Amino acid sequence: MNKKYQHPFWGSLSPFGGLTGAGLLVMASARLSWAIVIGLSLLWVYALTSLSFYYSLSLAGPRYFPVKGKSILYTSFAAFWGSIYLFIFWLVCPLAAIELFLLLMLVPLFCAASFSVENDIPEKSGFDVMDYVSENVGNAAVLSGLIAAFSVIREPLAFSSLTFPGSYQGMITIISYKPNLFFPIGIFASSAGALLLLGFIISLYQYEKDKNHRGAI
Repeated sequence: MNKKYQHPFWGSLSPFGGLTGAGLLVMASARLSWAIVIGLSLLWVYALTSLSFYYSLSLAGPRYFPVKGKSILYTSFAAFWGSIYLFIFWLVCPLAAIELFLLLMLVPLFCAASFSVENDIPEKSGFDVMDYVSENVGNAAVLSGLIAAFSVIREPLAFSSLTFPGSYQGMITIISYKPNLFFPIGIFASSAGALLLLGFIISLYQYEKDKNHRGAI
């Protein structure tokens, strides 16, 4: 592939390096159950969108999809697979699907925004579809992992609990603490508090990157 490699975690376009997906990171990390659902959606949408985009270009050829048409095609596939995931999730857990409707609809937008005409259009020679798909899935996996890890820290501090998706209520409480058992930090339940916590984590990330990963792009 003729694509400049970006490390999915230490690169300048990573969720912490370039704050790509920061909005989704803040909104979906309030609950671990939300983080799991959104993380699976990211993997589903990124993987199937990449595969669909590549094979559609292989079958239809560049004549039917000029440069601007390719970006529209990629966005359409992202919206389609995002809608399929939402429909399946609604069949399994309707209440949780309604609760996370906005976040699930944002996932295809993040996927479409990651598309680059210069980098993501397959070349006729020397192109490996598995490298193309695995790189996109790797980016989604990093963002999914960060959302889940952030929620593991944020939810106990904000709600004194940890939850998994499931049941008729939309989530199952797996761990519950007494309110204010350690100290009250309910501010982390809001987006403002999440941004404060995220800023602290990003400062640690930048310190570690400058110290040990100066060559990462």
